[in-house]
Amino acid sequence: MSSSVSFVIPCLNEEYTLPFVLEKISAVKSEALSQRVVEIIVADNGSDDRSIQIAEKFGARIVHCSTKGYGAALKGGIEQALGEIIIFADADNTYDFLETPKLIQELERGYDLVLGSRLRGTIKKHAMPFLHRYLGTPVLNFVINFLYAKGKNRINDCNSGFRCFKRESYKLWGIKGDGMEFASEMLIKAMIHDAKISQVPVTLYPDMKANRVPHLKTWRDGMRHLLQILVYAPKFFRNLGYLLFGLCWISMVLSAFIGPIVIAHISVLGLHTMMFIMLGSFLGIFSWSLGLFLSLKKNEDSLRDYDYIMNLQEDKLLVYILLLCLLGIISFTFILFQWSQNSFTFLSLEKQTLVLIAFSANNIFIVSNIIAAHLLKRL
Repeated sequence: MSSSVSFVIPCLNEEYTLPFVLEKISAVKSEALSQRVVEIIVADNGSDDRSIQIAEKFGARIVHCSTKGYGAALKGGIEQALGEIIIFADADNTYDFLETPKLIQELERGYDLVLGSRLRGTIKKHAMPFLHRYLGTPVLNFVINFLYAKGKNRINDCNSGFRCFKRESYKLWGIKGDGMEFASEMLIKAMIHDAKISQVPVTLYPDMKANRVPHLKTWRDGMRHLLQILVYAPKFFRNLGYLLFGLCWISMVLSAFIGPIVIAHISVLGLHTMMFIMLGSFLGIFSWSLGLFLSLKKNEDSLRDYDYIMNLQEDKLLVYILLLCLLGIISFTFILFQWSQNSFTFLSLEKQTLVLIAFSANNIFIVSNIIAAHLLKRL
């Protein structure tokens, strides 16, 4: 027997376009999906127009979602859905529900999630803003693929709002976002759980209500997407931190012992180079610490070094902190001693001083972030 299907439509004051959407779904239901059990759910997010009456007229089931947001409406509708296959798209008629059968066919070839790809399909004139098409979506695609695709499941339209997926797979993903970032979180969680993802070309149409205030805020929602994507990447920040920190300290040591040297009339590994190297070491610690803080979210990937630090008994934690502080104090004491030999006027050991300052400052930065992580753990 063919799988049952639930259409979930998030809705906030869509009385103008909702009839067109529901007519298309009704046509698909009576023709291409006539042998299946099909339901239509309109996830209302507080409409104060005629959207609910229109939905009821077409026989849709209304799910009221009190929490505001695109993701909140979708989650509310999906949680109430009975179908084994769930399809969602916006109520503004920008996606063509008549294309639904090809998403279902692709899903039933063995996938967990199928995206309707606008970038592989057709984008009608004025349907997609220039920045969304050529900057926002490509950048977010790259970041998601780089961090999570693992050589497979690469996607090219992470912001597509036309999706088809298995209800049982969705339950495993544990999506929490209430806003527009829901779309990115779904992809990331699916990739983390090794879901099989595919894409089919679809057509994107311009909004029929061109004069209305759009729900999507380009820069705000773009940043929300990016932050949501990075939340699940502590391993990336950890590795980047180690790389930056390691390269900077190798360069620092080379500068202290063999610099400066001239390459193509450019002097490198001198004092000025060392200043930038010190800044780079701070960026490395910042990246590593960011990964440490993100690891507190109990992500699926367990990182042994972070786990070791966060599971330290309080007495061992105190010993390590005191040792790092002691090394910093010794370094600063040496600097002050050398300075005092010159009556606190001119310090002749510029390179050595810069190395010790960098070392001490790095220790302070590391200690403060480890303490901050343990404090956050207790919240």
